[in-house]
Amino acid sequence: MAASRLQTPPKLRHGTLRVIPLGGLGDIGRNMAALEINGQLLLIDCGVLFPEDDHPGVDLILPGFDAIADRLDDVVGLVLTHGHEDHIGGVPYLLRQRSDIPIIGSRLTLALVAEKVKEHRLSGVQPRPVAEGDRVELGEFDLEFVAVNHSIPDGLAVFVRTAGGTVLHTGDFKMDQLPLDGRLTDLRALARLGEEGVDLLMIDSTNAEVPGFTTPEKDILPALQRVFATSKQRLIVTSFASHVHRVQQVLDTAVAYSRKVAYVGRSMVRNMNIARDLGYLKVPENTVIELRELDNYRPDQVVLVSTGSQGEPLSALARIANREHPAIQLEPGDTVLLASSLVPGNENAVYRVINGLTRLGARVVHRGNALVHVSGHASAGELLYVYNLLKPANVMPVHGESRHLIANADLAVSTGVPRDHTIIAEDGTVVDLKDHRAKAVGQIECDYIFVDGSTVGDISQSSLTDRRILGEEGFISVVAVVNLRSKKVLSGPDIHDRGFLEDPSIYEPVRERIAQALTDALEDGVDDTHRLQQVIRRQIGKWVSDTYRRRPMIIPVVVAV
Repeated sequence: MAASRLQTPPKLRHGTLRVIPLGGLGDIGRNMAALEINGQLLLIDCGVLFPEDDHPGVDLILPGFDAIADRLDDVVGLVLTHGHEDHIGGVPYLLRQRSDIPIIGSRLTLALVAEKVKEHRLSGVQPRPVAEGDRVELGEFDLEFVAVNHSIPDGLAVFVRTAGGTVLHTGDFKMDQLPLDGRLTDLRALARLGEEGVDLLMIDSTNAEVPGFTTPEKDILPALQRVFATSKQRLIVTSFASHVHRVQQVLDTAVAYSRKVAYVGRSMVRNMNIARDLGYLKVPENTVIELRELDNYRPDQVVLVSTGSQGEPLSALARIANREHPAIQLEPGDTVLLASSLVPGNENAVYRVINGLTRLGARVVHRGNALVHVSGHASAGELLYVYNLLKPANVMPVHGESRHLIANADLAVSTGVPRDHTIIAEDGTVVDLKDHRAKAVGQIECDYIFVDGSTVGDISQSSLTDRRILGEEGFISVVAVVNLRSKKVLSGPDIHDRGFLEDPSIYEPVRERIAQALTDALEDGVDDTHRLQQVIRRQIGKWVSDTYRRRPMIIPVVVAV
């Protein structure tokens, strides 16, 4: 069931539960949802989306929490399912608007959030740690937490009981039956909740198109060992900075091959120290060294664990590939292992880094040529298992692009969920739950919020379009001085460009055409500089399009004397 576009939802009735996804539907990132009943709001997750090539100058993209900006006093809590950036990265920006929102999450998740809060210099934050099996009441919401397995420790699903019905939000999960930390997705708890009754299941869709079951984490160990065994010089392993399980495997393998380990990248150092201090990362004695100690060891005695798995331009790996890192210089024969998946949209950036590393003589091992990464998300077989276990009355797939959401809904239907009880929503879709029936009842604005340096929310789609044009097509400025009384062009038009052709001689054919068009407009009584600027824009725009098939930004300036 697809949501209608920009349809004002009806007034929420007492006792009806309203669910509004504020991010994460149609994208891989910026996950967030709002639940409302009897005047109170509960938020689930608040992540970021990392920009793509068509977002020039943008650092982060936030969920659409501007949609609830005037309702923040009604928020009784923010539940965080786990500690990945696409689920917690937006928390400091939300807390800027109201710092005392209770933050509910696992120990590791809250520890990662605490570092972000410290960086943003926020005060008055109220963390509330929970664990699987805990039950918490927040106003109209009765919350129960369930252990789920993911690619970061301490993931939680949340079961929400309200007067309007029940909602199970899975967060990101998979069903690894041999997890590295021994923490399974709690199928017994899910079965019990299924017996109680799940009115609306909000379920991870990332791998809905992938058949079968997700490969266990332990299965990458042989490939990891082969890389260590065949690396005769320095070895660099890059991973998500929050992938504690992968770093644990690297640490254990490094010990087996008598290598020391150094972390590279601020977020990697910070996250691994947090994980170690909380007991999630077991660091063998005398294994981890500081980056400044590298010169004390031969290249074949160390392994570097680095950030930059997604080709981020300022990451440690990208700087190494560009020979810009202050402490690490790649040598021919070194090995780089990308132990991560490709987040959709990052492909070009990642392959640019791989090409740069290869040009420097490195052997690059990645998911495309070896089993060095497995997904943290449930594949189709696991999703089917969950549907059959829970028997939900209604399903709203979340966390994925449109194709993932639709594939997930099809899986639900195949297990017996009626087609009209599956909701293919998008960000801003308003879903009401009453008497065990969920329906899309409207659509609200839920735009991207762009972060550019310290600026939040002041960047519009039109300004991004301008940035793309400037970056891809360049710009042309045209300056003319006119006398409105004598109806003459006194000076110019002077034409300059940047990033177009940058050859002044090419404009000779159009310069006279612009001057004549201005003279004609003045003689026709046009005495408005804005309208005269439009005359210039039309003349040079048509000429550039006809001559060069390009569309640079055109900046006309008319000075009237």
